[in-house]
Amino acid sequence: MKQYVVIGCGRFGQSVAIKLAELGSEVMVVDDSAEIIQSIADKVTYAVQADATDESALKALGIRNFDVAIVTIGSDIQSSILVTLLVKELGVKHVISKAQNPAHAKVLYKIGANRVVFPEKEMGVKVAKSLVSSNVLDLIDLSPDVSILEIKMRDEWVGKSLVDINMRRMYQVSVIAIKSDEGIDIDIEPDRMLMHSDILVVIGNNDNLKKLEAKK
Repeated sequence: MKQYVVIGCGRFGQSVAIKLAELGSEVMVVDDSAEIIQSIADKVTYAVQADATDESALKALGIRNFDVAIVTIGSDIQSSILVTLLVKELGVKHVISKAQNPAHAKVLYKIGANRVVFPEKEMGVKVAKSLVSSNVLDLIDLSPDVSILEIKMRDEWVGKSLVDINMRRMYQVSVIAIKSDEGIDIDIEPDRMLMHSDILVVIGNNDNLKKLEAKK
């Protein structure tokens, strides 16, 4: 089981920490606010009030023993950079840091962050993409070129099988799961009849997915 440490617990940091814990991971949260630590303590494995910019404090917490550090410090760019540098130097193999802007992100990558995220920007893009296509319920970008999307069942697909609609031939995309009232089916029988309430989970090149989205 991987061990995660989330440093900085604003709304984004808390949501990441709580979701990781719900998924069964061991999670330690570090924040300098006693109020925040108290509010999240029963939702994660460990919750510690500490100054993450203090190298000795990080050492005392055994930061080097964690597989992944997620630095979600908000508007204090200087602290974000310092903490990212410290956890990397103390031996954490994989560091994910939250950035405020492209210049901040560039510095974070320079000092060793393995991944930089822009939560507000990424959510904004996701919402915009979902708004411009009434067929799309959710979208996950895997890379600049490839995404996974959830798409509503269309009337012309109801009562047909995946073999019948043949998305691979029609759109060069693949159905990897079907969500229904009974759950998520990833071991799909090719002759399974599609129902109006089904949601298709599709992976493919973004250009091909756009063609699928545009088809009414």
